[in-house]
Amino acid sequence: MLARTTIADRFIASLQAGSYGLLHTLGKGIGNPTLRGDEMTAYMDHKNLANEVIDAARAQEITDGVHRVLDRVATAEAQAGREVGSVKLLAATKTRDVGEIMTAIDAGVRMIGENRPQEVTAKAEGLLKQCAQRGFTLGAATAEVVAGGAVAGDADGTHIPFHLIGQLQSNKIGKVLPVVNTIESVDSVDLAEKISRRAVARGITVGVLLEVNESGEASKSGCDPAHAIRIAQKIGTLDGLELQGLMTIGAHVDDETTIRKCFAHLRKTRDLILASKTPGTERCLELSMGMTGDMELAIAEGSTIVRVGTAIFGERAFI
Repeated sequence: MLARTTIADRFIASLQAGSYGLLHTLGKGIGNPTLRGDEMTAYMDHKNLANEVIDAARAQEITDGVHRVLDRVATAEAQAGREVGSVKLLAATKTRDVGEIMTAIDAGVRMIGENRPQEVTAKAEGLLKQCAQRGFTLGAATAEVVAGGAVAGDADGTHIPFHLIGQLQSNKIGKVLPVVNTIESVDSVDLAEKISRRAVARGITVGVLLEVNESGEASKSGCDPAHAIRIAQKIGTLDGLELQGLMTIGAHVDDETTIRKCFAHLRKTRDLILASKTPGTERCLELSMGMTGDMELAIAEGSTIVRVGTAIFGERAFI
């Protein structure tokens, strides 16, 4: 079997040689004209997201944050009568650099999520390299097959899923597909069809979650809850996609009853999709709901993935 570092090198090389020009050499800061022309956000001019080294004090802050969140998840599982380990922690890594993310992984995080395609590409090379050094596979890199037909990572089973959790414009699909293995922010049949075409062209299967705007807030993305079942059933028919579940963002209110109602409705929608037994929906199991401020409420209502950033990494210096 080939060494994992070799697998990672092959995967990185395939990205660098790809028609979408995904990975570029990153110097101090970013200073990348290709990404600048691609509406790169301002904070990327001030922080080197490819940085792999952080100081001991910062590493301890992140490690402590991970442990506190894992404890919160375990406590919420117990209070809700859920099985231990039934809820997965996804570290939301918006504005965090490679060193910060790897510290969270070393502390026990086993799933990461990015909001912006630009950040996916800025960090991909460093994350792949660092994961390979630890014997892990990351995101879509798990699709690499080595001698004998074994999939990379089979030896110890440590794979770090890499999700896109922010909005995805159709012209950015090609940037993220070689790196992420699941897109949580699919909110229309049109977007799903575009991802499907790209996935089929690459000969891959991409996991997707249907994002539903359960709160009805205009500031939030997601499909109308009234249309979610129909859209999910259509997504289930598309080649190159695997419908894995639903995602929502909790209502931005203080009333816990209102927040829980949104989460409960998403769970009911998921259950109705499964009960329909429509081909392609049988794996629609995940409920990605709950963040730093409302994860306990989400877990009580059946969440299987909580997306947490602030409670792990602290407040962001950039939006």
